[in-house]
Amino acid sequence: MNYETLQVRLQDSICFVQFDRPQANNTINPRLVEECHQVLDACENSATVVVFSGNAEVFCFGADFQDIRDRSVNAAAAVAGGGPDRLYDLWLRMASGPFVTVAHVRGKVNAGGVGFVAAADIVLADESAKFSLSELLFGMIPACVLPFLVRRVGFQRAHYLTLMTQPIGVEQAHAWGLVDAWEAQSESLLRKHLLRLRRLSATALGRYKRYVNDIAPALRSCRQSALSTNLEVFSDPRNIEDVVRYVETGAFPWEA
Repeated sequence: MNYETLQVRLQDSICFVQFDRPQANNTINPRLVEECHQVLDACENSATVVVFSGNAEVFCFGADFQDIRDRSVNAAAAVAGGGPDRLYDLWLRMASGPFVTVAHVRGKVNAGGVGFVAAADIVLADESAKFSLSELLFGMIPACVLPFLVRRVGFQRAHYLTLMTQPIGVEQAHAWGLVDAWEAQSESLLRKHLLRLRRLSATALGRYKRYVNDIAPALRSCRQSALSTNLEVFSDPRNIEDVVRYVETGAFPWEA
């Protein structure tokens, strides 16, 4: 298939998915979410490993503010926009689907980008990786990210990242458990992991991921609360005004 927001290639039983919106810092829009779902649909029968990556400068920078701005002033665009349920369910599929999901992180990761990282089974990074949650700066909450992040790093570290809104480097992310392994140049690190992971059978992986989902049910139980909170903050006119002003002028809310 041809994709607008992704570059996808299948090599044996490994599917490589690269976010391909460099002009928009690999931000998340409804099209990217739907295309990721399409890839995972295909991977359920054709891949045992799915590798998500960005480019050398940005892995994924969260929600596309330009898209939010466009939908706020265009009724047709607003109707076409996807809800938070599709994004949450995408991360849920990454965490519980019958394949190993790997996040290969280089450069900046912010907001919803952290959701892709936290939902992955394995996170590999290079020395340039930086992770941040900027939502509170705009009166928003990383509601859909937090269940996955808390599972990864624990409540207090996720709480600290949310409140401080500032990036942490790869060493701190590794110490906290957000990153599983890192090297100065991570391509060789990725290859080493894939050489091992490609030996796993699809049947064994499917059984294992179903079992893990049963003994760690919090991601499903948190779904409704995450979605309702996300809808609340993204339907607040003040928050949307702040996003629109930031897109149009570059001014943060406290600078208005």
